[in-house]
Amino acid sequence: MTNESQVEPVAPSPALLAALGTEHFALQSAASSTIGESGGRASIYLAAVSGGLVAIGFAGQAPGLLLAFASTVFPTLFALGWFTVVRLVDTSVVNAVALARIQRIRAYYASLDPSAAPFFPPDSLGSQGSLGVRYRRGSVLFTTATMVAVVNSVVGGSGAAMMLSAFTRIGVLGSVLAGVGFGLVALGASLRYQIRRFSPLLNRG
Repeated sequence: MTNESQVEPVAPSPALLAALGTEHFALQSAASSTIGESGGRASIYLAAVSGGLVAIGFAGQAPGLLLAFASTVFPTLFALGWFTVVRLVDTSVVNAVALARIQRIRAYYASLDPSAAPFFPPDSLGSQGSLGVRYRRGSVLFTTATMVAVVNSVVGGSGAAMMLSAFTRIGVLGSVLAGVGFGLVALGASLRYQIRRFSPLLNRG
């Protein structure tokens, strides 16, 4: 009577392990670079806003110059803010995708040996995210893109209120209310854009 032979798992080839290690390193580098780029772009935008507001303050000493200067600065800063928000969302998506792919590699590492599982715990992008961070729709409220979007909405609303007050007859109160409405619409549009971009990633968890 012969004993049934048990099929032993095939050991991964050294080439595969080397490729996985290289991919893991490349993904970590990509994730790190997105963080650096996000901080740099946010800093550039906030510096531009700060410089623009200081310049507007100096121009306020000449009422005839203030309106012309503000009419140029506010739209420029608002457009720059939108470009910054779009790119910040892009870098956030790249970071999330890189982390998700790293988790797949870690899951494979855990399958190589039964004793390796405690060192590579499962981590789903949709449920826990990376290292226990949970990603939900409300997570977009705490991103760098949202921080810039809030500031940009204030810039856009202030510019709209100033333009309406100068070129229309709706009065100061009406201009302020219209500016607040413009800012809220701009902020809502940026949040909606972020949620739409992140939804495919969150739905995979």
